[in-house]
Amino acid sequence: MSSEVRDETFLLARAREGDLPAFEEIVRRYQRRVYGVALRIVRSHAVADDVAQEAFLRAWQSLDRFELGRPFGPWVCRIAANQAVNHVRSPRSREDPLPDGHGETRATDASPLDAVLDTEAQQVLNDALESLPAEQRAVFVLRAVEEMSYAEIAETLELSPGTVMSRLFRAREKLARAVAPYLGPAANRRAGERR
Repeated sequence: MSSEVRDETFLLARAREGDLPAFEEIVRRYQRRVYGVALRIVRSHAVADDVAQEAFLRAWQSLDRFELGRPFGPWVCRIAANQAVNHVRSPRSREDPLPDGHGETRATDASPLDAVLDTEAQQVLNDALESLPAEQRAVFVLRAVEEMSYAEIAETLELSPGTVMSRLFRAREKLARAVAPYLGPAANRRAGERR
């Protein structure tokens, strides 16, 4: 067991005994990751904040059922992803799109035309990601952004590996069709073959 895992296990054991500062340290370590998972699924900063807070609250309340020595990150990310998916599915859900320009990276030496095309392509990708069903979006985010393995995603979302692969395949196909016009003729042919 690495020293980092031992340290985390020690903090979680202390948190189980009611040591709030120990749990606050765990929250600090995973806060950005959990918020990022939530944001990429719900697509709203305010809702992602709420989802992340709820995920940590549920983790705190369920700490006695968490198996010490196992990685805490995938467990709390699963809670956040499930909360986020439930929010998106909810009929009272009001997903506010992210502001224009969110997440854009500007090329330093890009021509004005390249900058416009990059911005437009980023917006198309954001719109395509937002249009995915919540279940596909969650799997895509955990694989492409969080770089989790299929097994980790399956465990995190409590799905079979086959379901993970199927949802990821469908998500990638939809995203590829959406961004194909920005990727050149070869990408357009491949996207056309998938239709």
